[in-house]
Amino acid sequence: MTAPLIIVGSGMAGLGLARQLRARDTARPITLVTADSGDDYAKPLLSTGFTKGLLPSRLATRTALEVADQLGVVMRTHTRVEGIDIDARTLCIGEERLPWGELVLATGAAPLVPFSVPETLTGRVFTINDLDDYRHFHAALVALGRRARVAIVGAGLVGCEFANDLTAGGHEVTLVAPESAPLPRLLPEPLGRALGDAFVEGGMTLQLGRSLSALESVGSDIGLTLSDDSLVVADLVLVATGLRPRTELAASAGLETAAAGILVDRRLEASVPGIYALGDVACVDGVNAMYVQPLQASAKALARTLTGEPSAVVYGAWPILVKTPLLPVVAMPPARPPARWRIEGEGRDLAAFAETQDERLIGFALTGSCVRRKVELARATPPLLG
Repeated sequence: MTAPLIIVGSGMAGLGLARQLRARDTARPITLVTADSGDDYAKPLLSTGFTKGLLPSRLATRTALEVADQLGVVMRTHTRVEGIDIDARTLCIGEERLPWGELVLATGAAPLVPFSVPETLTGRVFTINDLDDYRHFHAALVALGRRARVAIVGAGLVGCEFANDLTAGGHEVTLVAPESAPLPRLLPEPLGRALGDAFVEGGMTLQLGRSLSALESVGSDIGLTLSDDSLVVADLVLVATGLRPRTELAASAGLETAAAGILVDRRLEASVPGIYALGDVACVDGVNAMYVQPLQASAKALARTLTGEPSAVVYGAWPILVKTPLLPVVAMPPARPPARWRIEGEGRDLAAFAETQDERLIGFALTGSCVRRKVELARATPPLLG
């Protein structure tokens, strides 16, 4: 019997690849092994659920059982892979040895929590990176039975989207970050300040330019002591301080990895033939792009490769649409630091152009009504991975 293709991970990358494979090959044995519930959901919707009043069950479009039935695959849920035996071509799951013909690692990225959380607060300090995380956070909000005071640590993409969503959902949000303006990796500071002003106008409290010094219980509340010795009091804390590719499994097997992920070529193949990686865990020809469009392009290219049509992935100039309705934001961050940011517009309707010394456009950022220029500017910007 032919060993199956095994995909480790059932997020958008793993399930997206399984769908693409089934569209090209209806018979090949495929097994998905996942540490979570394996339910099918659109991850970008996690940061819109509170605005829409959606229960976690509404975010899942199919259960793992329904996915397995629809795609004709084996789903191993709540199953943690402990090792990869490259010589024997097996996965180590406890005492079990699961053989694979080809192996795809779609293990995603784990939230970074750069500070210690007291044991007494572990049930009130959260990260949200998948549907199971969202379920736990949602349950904690519901258990309060009232408008919650939520402190969000981190003003990047995830922090800002959840801050907007929770504010729109009627909760009291305080956004804490050491940077002087939101979205520092996507927006030059004048555009970040415009977003911050919109957040304040929408009812949010900003504690920017301050880092977290201590986290402790203050009576029945959570106290966040900041670097200027000020105190933020909250019911719950959401940590959104970045993601780190889950490379431990690959590294322990001897695959080449780096801080940016599992190193793969343009065909998504790792340093050991027959093993591939895609999604947030993959560093493709030096590029790790943790966004939906690169993930989808990778899944399509890898499905072709795994069905006998070797294909190199291409990433276009795909702008990032930030889900902050308080002020629409679109960004195409440059792959390297620009010589300058040229900014046009007024008020909160701003366009910023990342340019080289010879005035070539290599990225852009847009806020307010200027987001309408995203298609025009994307056409003039070099691809992320051409």
